[in-house]
Amino acid sequence: MLVILTCILLPLLIMWLTYKSPTLNKVGGIIIAYIFGCALGLTGIIPDDEATHKLQTIVATVAIPFAIPLLLFSADIKSWTRLAPPFIKSTIAGLLGCALAVAIGFFIYGKGDNSTTYASVGGMLTGLYTGGNANLASLKIALGVDDATYILVSAYSTVASAIYLFFVIIAGKKALRPILPDFKDNKDHEQLDIKIENHDHELFYGLFTRSNLKDLFRALLLTIVIIAIGAGIALLVPKEAFQSVFILSISLLSIIASTNKKVRAIKRTFELGTLFIIIFSVAVASQVSLKVLSEVDANIFIFTSIVTFGTLIFHVLLNAIMRVDTDTTLTTSISLICSPPFAPVMGSVLHNKAVIGPGIAVGLFGYAIGTYFGFGLAKILLMI
Repeated sequence: MLVILTCILLPLLIMWLTYKSPTLNKVGGIIIAYIFGCALGLTGIIPDDEATHKLQTIVATVAIPFAIPLLLFSADIKSWTRLAPPFIKSTIAGLLGCALAVAIGFFIYGKGDNSTTYASVGGMLTGLYTGGNANLASLKIALGVDDATYILVSAYSTVASAIYLFFVIIAGKKALRPILPDFKDNKDHEQLDIKIENHDHELFYGLFTRSNLKDLFRALLLTIVIIAIGAGIALLVPKEAFQSVFILSISLLSIIASTNKKVRAIKRTFELGTLFIIIFSVAVASQVSLKVLSEVDANIFIFTSIVTFGTLIFHVLLNAIMRVDTDTTLTTSISLICSPPFAPVMGSVLHNKAVIGPGIAVGLFGYAIGTYFGFGLAKILLMI
């Protein structure tokens, strides 16, 4: 009962805190959820026993299938095809850069008996750095990664991502200016029609107001239908492939649903999906204990660091070859690695509002393909 209450009430508290504090809002509810969850586990407030861990796993496993459709409903797939050429080039470079970094890390550490573990970790990090925490969580289930490994990857990637974020925001433009050309204003950027909600400020404001309850009910009902269909499709395959097919099916069905204007018009679906990710994050992070932390895996930490910073390095090098400008590179990178809400942050840092719309679209594109990209790369690595 304590676990259930924690996983429900703590996310609501986090919503309130991010609404009240602009600083916490910029930090992000998911990172705060991991901090609070780890604190509960480390202090022993959440018991460290098998029964509790089983319940935490159930909560986490249930939260993700609800989060995926809700996060994707507001995505306008058609608008992605209208992105200005530099953003298309930079998105491709970002995806290739991540794949190259994962491949290098795998060839260093994924030898012999470790191949399955590091292929799965590489797949999860690919999903994370092309679509955010939602895809990281989805791939944990799709690839059958154990909770202990997932917690380590989550913790290490949070540290590495924080260093990355500090660098690109504080020194990114100055560091890349000698390598990449300057941004050239293009009116097509500002005219790009990307129909999504504004997630830059007060993400959860008014989520549960009476005026939004009807939309939330419709979104949840559609989500349940997609989950049911996805489960039905997954039941047609062998038992060992159920989770993978289930996650991939609901992702595809959600993308198809997002092509309907009425679905995209449903309010607050992104915010509600984020709430489910926060619930997932609390459930997983609260499993951390002193015993888990005492078993630090240096190889996974180094592997995670190689992927994080290797992704940025390869992204920049590929963009330098294609002569993609600094602002586009930084905005695309931060949207893929940290998620769409960071595109407005980078636009503000760069004093360039033209990159915000396309940057958010790139991040939403990452949300849509991240699970497939990570899953496919993990399987390819195992075949090499």
